[in-house]
Amino acid sequence: MKPFEGSTKLLDEFIHEERIAYFSMEIALTNEIPTYSGGLGILAGDTVRSAADLEIPLVGVSLASRAGYFHQEIDDLGRQMEQPATWDPADWAVPLSAKIAVPLEGRLVWVGGWLYILPGHMNGRQPVILLDTDLDDNQDEDRPITHYLYGGDETYRLKQEIVLGIGGIRMLQALGFEIRQHHMNEGHSALLALELLHRHAYPSEDVRPGESPFNIPYVRELCSFTTHTPLQAGHDQFSYDLVQRVLGDYISFDTLKQLAGESHLNMSQLALNLSEYINGVAKRHAEVSRKMYPGYRIHAVTNGVHPFTWTSNSFVELYDAYLEGWCHEPELLVRAECCIPDESIWKAHCQAKQKLIEKIGTDCRLTLDPEVPILGFGRRMTAYKRPDLLFGDLSRLESIARQWPFQLVFSGKAHPRDNEGKKLIQSIHSHIRQLAHIIPIAFLPDYDMEIALKMVAGVDVWLNTPLRPQEASGTSGMKAAFNGVPNLSVLDGWWIEGCIEGITGWSIGDNSESASEGDVQSLYDKLENTVLPLYYRDRRGWIQVMKGAISKNASFFNSHRMMRRYVCETYIR
Repeated sequence: MKPFEGSTKLLDEFIHEERIAYFSMEIALTNEIPTYSGGLGILAGDTVRSAADLEIPLVGVSLASRAGYFHQEIDDLGRQMEQPATWDPADWAVPLSAKIAVPLEGRLVWVGGWLYILPGHMNGRQPVILLDTDLDDNQDEDRPITHYLYGGDETYRLKQEIVLGIGGIRMLQALGFEIRQHHMNEGHSALLALELLHRHAYPSEDVRPGESPFNIPYVRELCSFTTHTPLQAGHDQFSYDLVQRVLGDYISFDTLKQLAGESHLNMSQLALNLSEYINGVAKRHAEVSRKMYPGYRIHAVTNGVHPFTWTSNSFVELYDAYLEGWCHEPELLVRAECCIPDESIWKAHCQAKQKLIEKIGTDCRLTLDPEVPILGFGRRMTAYKRPDLLFGDLSRLESIARQWPFQLVFSGKAHPRDNEGKKLIQSIHSHIRQLAHIIPIAFLPDYDMEIALKMVAGVDVWLNTPLRPQEASGTSGMKAAFNGVPNLSVLDGWWIEGCIEGITGWSIGDNSESASEGDVQSLYDKLENTVLPLYYRDRRGWIQVMKGAISKNASFFNSHRMMRRYVCETYIR
């Protein structure tokens, strides 16, 4: 079978009905394909996986990112070194039978792509289009535009977002997809709305002087926007001088400034103005977003994680035995408290914990004790995540460890240009050496989906310590809940909704933005007086908290519930 014939035949399965076009700069398709950097891409992958399980007609649109994000290596001093994470799309996907072009710097750049079929855990399958400029038709300087995830300078990023948004719309049309709704996962793809404006312009003879030539209300009906960033600095903005140089006269600047901001092209502002439905990714995040963007109606659809992907084998077997159908209806997990024996929960956890201990032994040459509790922290390493909060008072930490021994495992990457994040990784390694006599601490390098699953399933407590209110949602703690692991976390993002003190886990501080200064002492107090004593003195009570995490958190904070809400509130309007 020739590749082009193969893609045409495969596409026939998906173009017979209207679909939702889900645009995301990164999508975690599988651990072996490095088209993701962190939480945004993991969420996007879980979204597509749940759409497949629920047989929601969707098509994902992203970039091929042939050079990936990066492989992380850590030297003896704890310094992060980035190595290429290249992959060959031909090993995993089928080349598309269409090519389109986008305007860049006064020339046309050709965009091809790949069709990746993402299988669900049930019977469904979802197509994902991976756009690619590495074509013989293009000049050498244009071929790498889609290579590096979040790489390059501002110009490179703008070119990528043109390919994703404008190129994505053109590719879907060229392939014959019928699209009923365009879902922008963060603002990177907001330029798709400009392409839709072009496609739905009024006939010139019908436009009166001073009126918009575009059918903006209709385009708004075609678009929805999920924002993930609670800080203005986290939203992509490009100078209009740069936009003029790269996009030329693609659209009038009077129109662009009305929709995207007077001083800069603000991608989130553009998405807000051209989307009928807008949502944050947790209730608190929606509140913060409404203050950032007054006058917009911003809903809250709290994130979730894909049930089967983020449940360890031992818990999959456990749920299959006692709660048949949980993968399709994760709300059945609410019965875990009454239907699963305590000893079965503990046995499944011990099996997952042993796998993590073996991973640490192999990768870090450190032997952890299965009888001693393990606290885990796996996140993107950046300042607002505060991965070093636990080390705020070393003498107090050592005192707690002497009374109630515990172990720590960390993992996470810092963006190559995030020097502060890299320093945090070095700081953690410094503490590993400094505290080796009292607290065994491991740092698993090259955090990915495989390591994340081993960690969220194998630790005894999941730790999350963001600076309020900068955690839009967070999903790692949701993954832990599917494996019966309680959270010990700052009340921000999803944990404000998920925390029932002593039932699903424990809070650090309160949920006011001014509480951060007391977080270190609050963390220590909870460890010393509540969490560790419960683990050592009351195994039955500990297992009840594990069951609470499953029945009250995993049953709700899953991507099946999230997708059902998107369908009802966003896609069918």
